[in-house]
Amino acid sequence: MRDSPVSSTPSVLPLRRDRRRARWRLPRLPLFFAVGALLGVGLLMYPTVAAWFAQYVQSQEIDSYSDQVRDLGADSLEAQLEAAREYNAGLVDGGAEIASNERLPLANVPDQSSVYAEQLRSDATGIMARLKIPAIRVDLPVYHGTSEQVLYEGVGHLEGTALPVGGATTHSVLTAHRGLATAELFTNLDQVEVRDTFTIEVFGEVLSYRVINTQVVEPEDTESLVPVVGEDLVTLVTCTPLGVNSHRILVTGERIVPTPQGDLDGAGARPEIPTFPWWIVILAGSFVLAAVYVWWSGRPRRNSL
Repeated sequence: MRDSPVSSTPSVLPLRRDRRRARWRLPRLPLFFAVGALLGVGLLMYPTVAAWFAQYVQSQEIDSYSDQVRDLGADSLEAQLEAAREYNAGLVDGGAEIASNERLPLANVPDQSSVYAEQLRSDATGIMARLKIPAIRVDLPVYHGTSEQVLYEGVGHLEGTALPVGGATTHSVLTAHRGLATAELFTNLDQVEVRDTFTIEVFGEVLSYRVINTQVVEPEDTESLVPVVGEDLVTLVTCTPLGVNSHRILVTGERIVPTPQGDLDGAGARPEIPTFPWWIVILAGSFVLAAVYVWWSGRPRRNSL
């Protein structure tokens, strides 16, 4: 009896079904892990990203200030500086107070007087000067007063102390936040050492200072902020320890006369910060790795023979 030919249809159908099943599928667990990893990277990178954008905005403000100062002309610049010197001459013993349990020093009269607010003002932004501290790569705008808005944007000048235009028997106090997640500001002020220098550019003038003293004081200790007869001083102030803010770091500089040629040559230059945003590379790389991981996890598995 002859065997009938075997039909090939039954063997083809399972093969087709296998091929239909061999498709990429979205894996839920790997997707969950990938999203969690990206969120973790994002949280870790947030301070870096926020600080970069803050530095970018500050650099734009400095550029704008420098352009406006150049446009004022020599006569207008000298008039502003002379008015500031007259204002300083009218100050009596500094008027500064470092309030207990506050993040930063406050003036005795916190609301700005109209006379003070009009000093060293080139536009509505309130920028009066530019502060550069090479040792810690700081290049920041200096604003009037020490309001919260000011201190989140840059450096504040403590009203009641001398305006930062130099002169004998003057003591200007400049303050900024430390340890903010969104901006660097004075975070590294504790790394500034004696004999380091910093520079203030103010309405066409370049004032250089050499650090002569760094100290940590109690909030009530304001003796170090009063003027010293015959001396031209600037003190930079911020809080310490980070997150506790129970004490104050004071970095005091004495005027260098004449101003070093290097500081004169660098006046008005575009800020060198922020540098290239390497965080973009890290975030992009993390996203690519997460995408590859999810794709690899969802790829069809080959059945072993």
